[in-house]
Amino acid sequence: MIFEDLPTTPTSEELIDKAFSRAARAGKAKGGLEAQQSMLQTAANIISDNLENVVTAWPDFEYDAHPFYYELADAIVDVDALRQSLSEVMWASRKAREIHEEYQPRLRKTDVDTARKHRKQAFARLADIVEQVDDHLLRINEARNDLRDLPEINPDEPTIVVAGYPNVGKSSFVNDVTSARGETASYPFTTKGIGLGHFERDHIRYQIVDTPGLLDRPPAERNEIESQAVSAIEHLADCMLVMLDPSAECGYPLDSQLELRDSIAAQFETVPVLTIANKTDRADVWDDSRTDAMNADYTMSVETGENVETVLEAAVEAVDYEPTLPFEEEQ
Repeated sequence: MIFEDLPTTPTSEELIDKAFSRAARAGKAKGGLEAQQSMLQTAANIISDNLENVVTAWPDFEYDAHPFYYELADAIVDVDALRQSLSEVMWASRKAREIHEEYQPRLRKTDVDTARKHRKQAFARLADIVEQVDDHLLRINEARNDLRDLPEINPDEPTIVVAGYPNVGKSSFVNDVTSARGETASYPFTTKGIGLGHFERDHIRYQIVDTPGLLDRPPAERNEIESQAVSAIEHLADCMLVMLDPSAECGYPLDSQLELRDSIAAQFETVPVLTIANKTDRADVWDDSRTDAMNADYTMSVETGENVETVLEAAVEAVDYEPTLPFEEEQ
């Protein structure tokens, strides 16, 4: 995941203390004018290099981030605001170098007292530059902390997303057909971790994702961030399985479940959407009108295992994934 290795961003106070303490040590190792020159060069280099490293550690959102992670990041931290902060920090890095270039010649052909005066002036200006971007450094570090918590999903793997109201059997299905067994990852804006599992077919690795808190309720009940996160999932999903509980033992009427199914199908209109009626072992509580209303593509029972493998194979067929061969990438 492109955000997991982002380094901690220093505060302005931490960076100033680091630069000036290192500069003081550099000055003690020398004397006269050379000491003042060494102190200025050390402080300016540390400030400029550290600020530049803050910026270059981040990926280029346009070219390095998959659209899934781009939209997810934008939902959490506002990518445009983050870019602005990174731009301001890079400005401060360049400004520190300019201050060094401006003052260093003044420290060469003068007496020590005058050189010390110029060096102190340069230090004051360096500190002022760093303090000017303190809010931006804080924003960048907050964004780093938030984005490091994103789920480690590989957007390049063929992905099946499971949707539907709570308690219809989504997590049981994911656990049953994969090695998930409760494997979860965290979204910063949901109370429950997503369900995540993997399986292989014909040497191809597939991932199945269940997103509680996002696709388990109608669009009107999602806040702005959650809605944008659902938009991000549009870039991730290669197939949608919308699971229903016709018995309504999940606590939601079938009509409400069908309305959610229809809203998901409308939003993911470019992705195959399969309607799966779970809990056939409870068929005694179904009736013909419910069967007709569901218009389900497949029925199954995760509880008994009936048709579970059939549903999984149907999802794989709907994904219709063809891996890119090495010689095709070179063309």
